[in-house]
Amino acid sequence: MIIEIILALLLGCTIGTFTGLSPGIHINLVSAGLLASLGYFSGVNEITLVVFIVAMAITHTFIDFIPSIFLGAPEEDSFLAVLPGHQLLLEGRGQEAVLLTLFGSLSALPIILIFSFIFIYFLPFVFSFVKGFIAYILIFVSLYLIFREEKFIVSLVIFVLAGFLGLLTFNLPVEEPLLPLLSGLFGVSGLIVSIKAKIKLPRQKLISLRDVGLSKIGFFRSSFAAVISAPLCSFLPGIGSGQAAVIGSEIMGEESRNNRSFLVLIGAINTIVMALSFVTAYAIGKARTGAAAAIKDILEEISLSNLVVIILTVFFAGIFAFFVGVYLSKIFAVNIDKIDYGKLSFIILLILFFVNLLLSNLYGLLVLITGSALGVFAILSGSRRINLMGCLLIPTIVYYLFLQ
Repeated sequence: MIIEIILALLLGCTIGTFTGLSPGIHINLVSAGLLASLGYFSGVNEITLVVFIVAMAITHTFIDFIPSIFLGAPEEDSFLAVLPGHQLLLEGRGQEAVLLTLFGSLSALPIILIFSFIFIYFLPFVFSFVKGFIAYILIFVSLYLIFREEKFIVSLVIFVLAGFLGLLTFNLPVEEPLLPLLSGLFGVSGLIVSIKAKIKLPRQKLISLRDVGLSKIGFFRSSFAAVISAPLCSFLPGIGSGQAAVIGSEIMGEESRNNRSFLVLIGAINTIVMALSFVTAYAIGKARTGAAAAIKDILEEISLSNLVVIILTVFFAGIFAFFVGVYLSKIFAVNIDKIDYGKLSFIILLILFFVNLLLSNLYGLLVLITGSALGVFAILSGSRRINLMGCLLIPTIVYYLFLQ
């Protein structure tokens, strides 16, 4: 049994590394594929499958910043890393940008342990109190983030348009609707702008872990902001890592303008939100991520002993993923300036297109094209791309206001 669990842990970390490095291939797709083929794993212990999914999901949160920063091909959990990470990349410090997110994710592990106990005992009470107000909480958070923008009218228009696109996507017969929706808004759009800009990358500087340029104050403020924002966004529907990062940046104040501190923040938030989604599934029976939903389907009811195994898996997978991420950051840093970045962006663009065509359908392709156009408009207008998360927030608000 123990050998099976160790093998599941290592295999999960391996697949999580692959999904983290592969634009458009999300852990949700792998989890869905695993659920669809559960009949083939009838002889495998349920907890072994759970360890595999948790290890894969946590490793993914560490590794998925590498393509976001070096290739400009983000997912919904890492798209906010593109701007500060890309700025450091253009300065020849792409590896440092990745290391900062890895330090953030590593710092998340003790935070996860503390909030796991808090969630177990207090989340059922808190959620029963706020669930009647979820729509209004989401509206308040959305308006707050919009009106903090300098160009708040443009931001409001982008938010509403993204929301309409989200409503259409979820009400059309689109297979794997999140894939074309988020690939277009956050992936393809950024690649199109990169190709147009004809960016030439400088030689990247290799640094050791000790040489990462982050002050103790910056690290403390980033960690504190993650402690406040990530748990809050871990159990509310429609609010995830992106919104938690923006809320966290507000808590950080002027320090959020420091690219290095912000990268630590989003690294920590990415891992905390994923890990606490498993605790949320235990505490209130609600799955806020695809990986948590897969675990609920496998176990039906998560026991306390199951949760202990899940939390231990989070820790071991996190430590493993940190060192894998450090190694991969060196490989990317050494080789990225040898490649024509425009051609590379075009290749990634084609990969995203074919992945969407393969895993979605023609409706999905239409969503991809529309989302890409809206994403390009958001970038060129100078509005923060967090406003594109209206694609998830508005459908969630509509659901809790009118359909629940």
